[in-house]
Formats: sequence, C-alpha cells, structure tokens
Amino acid sequence: MAEAGSRMDVCEHDVPIDYNDEFLETIMAKKQTQAKGRTGTPTKSARTARASSKPSKTLHTVRFPGESAGYRSARNSLLEDEMALRAQIEKVAAKRRKLPLGGKIPENYLFDEIGADGSVRQVRLSDLFAPGRDTLIVYSYMFGPKMAAPCVSCTSILDGLEGQSDHVNQRVNFAVVAKSPIDRIMTVARDRGWRRLRLLSSAANTYNRDYHGENENEDQRPSLNVFVKKNSGIHHFYHSELLFAPSEKGQDGRHVDMFWPLWNLFDVTPEGRGTNWYPRLSY
Repeated sequence: MAEAGSRMDVCEHDVPIDYNDEFLETIMAKKQTQAKGRTGTPTKSARTARASSKPSKTLHTVRFPGESAGYRSARNSLLEDEMALRAQIEKVAAKRRKLPLGGKIPENYLFDEIGADGSVRQVRLSDLFAPGRDTLIVYSYMFGPKMAAPCVSCTSILDGLEGQSDHVNQRVNFAVVAKSPIDRIMTVARDRGWRRLRLLSSAANTYNRDYHGENENEDQRPSLNVFVKKNSGIHHFYHSELLFAPSEKGQDGRHVDMFWPLWNLFDVTPEGRGTNWYPRLSY
C-alpha cells in the first residue's frame, strides 16, 4: 500500500493507476478555466494547460451496459471534478497533519465509565492513551442530563463508528464523551447494540465546556477533538471548527461529514441529501 498522499492506489488485487503531477495539474487548470469562463485572465496553470499540444488523456476505458456518449461525456466531466476534489482533500489533510501543538490540557479530566465487571469506575484522560498510541480522538455526544433523548444525528454518527472503532483503535485511541450520567449513556448503548465504543461520562468535570462540547448555557454541541501525548504532557491538536464557521447557503456546518457515512451515501444518488429528511432514533 502506498503512503498517504501518494497517487498510486493499490487495494490487494487492484491494478495500480498512477496519476502524475502533470495530469492532475492539467485537470485542475481545466476546471479553473471553465469556472472563470471565456472572459477574464486565465491562471498561469490554465495557460500552460491550454498551450500544451498533447491530446487529453483518457481517464479510463471502463464502460457500463447501455451507456450513451452523452452519459460518458457528463460522467467524465464529473470524474475530473472528483479527482480534483480527491487531490484537494489530501491537500487539506496534509495541512491539518502539520498543525503545531495546541495548548496543554488544563487538567487531567476524570470521567466515569462502566468497567468489565459492570461497575462504575473512574478514568482520567491520560488513561485513555494505550501504550504505543499517542493520539486520542474524542467525540462529544450530544446527550446532556436535561435532554429527554440523545441527539439523533450524533446517534447516527455513532451507529456507524461502532462498527469502525476496532479498526480505529489499531492506530489511535478513540472515545465518546457525553454529559449525562454513565448509567443513562449505557442504557442508550444497550438499546442500540453498541458494544465496541468506549463511552464516558463527563458529568463531574468541565471537559465539555472547556473543549466546546457545550456552550455557556449547557446546550450540547457535537464536537470532535484530537489530543496528542508528548513528553511535555497532553496537548490539544484539532477541533472540528467548521461547526463555528459560516456555512454556504442551504447547508449546515458539515464539520463531521467526512466520517459520517449516511450523507456521503446519499451524495452519490440522484435524490441527494434532500432538504427535509433527518435520521431518527427508531423507524
């Protein structure tokens, strides 16, 4: 398997496809030119791509039963956008990985969880780091003590992460924190069949407030935080701050969409995400 950021994709029996820098640069330049239109000054990349006398490369030779030339033309155009998006996603991920350390945690928070024997035990944030794994992802589950039921969107996210948590924990540590008492959290977990997620209660500490899992009115927020352990101590590294940034018209923050399978599946359908459907706790 190629290193992250490589343009050589191999998945066991797949044939490697190498998209070189020139090819991706040409695609990006073409899209920039199309977006700018025929007027205006094209970018340097666009001028370079347009001046090239080389014929455009075929993206691939795979075809599907009954497809028309019109379909293939539209799909190829979309594919170029998807390739540009893929490159942009990796560019952003690389920039994220290079973030400097954030501040040290103000205290070694003490959480409640249910131990293997079924009794309540207390664990500190530092205890969430397994030997050899110095990164911790913490998702703030919107389920406060004043809420009659947990957030349906957060619950949908955790339904998906339940199946992935064993894989995630092979490389980093992952935990879910909610402000409700631990017994209340575990009742939801049993009802939903969650067995793999590490679930913690922050009812007796200020973690939610400090790391924006709630606001000043104790309204819960769906925050994702990343912490790293260094010789100097435990530092904050990342928060899903798109939650607080301005959104495009007709969209919410989409700050955790990258690891929420639901909407990504809808995005590949003709119906899309829609405007008036949301997940429910039961159907």
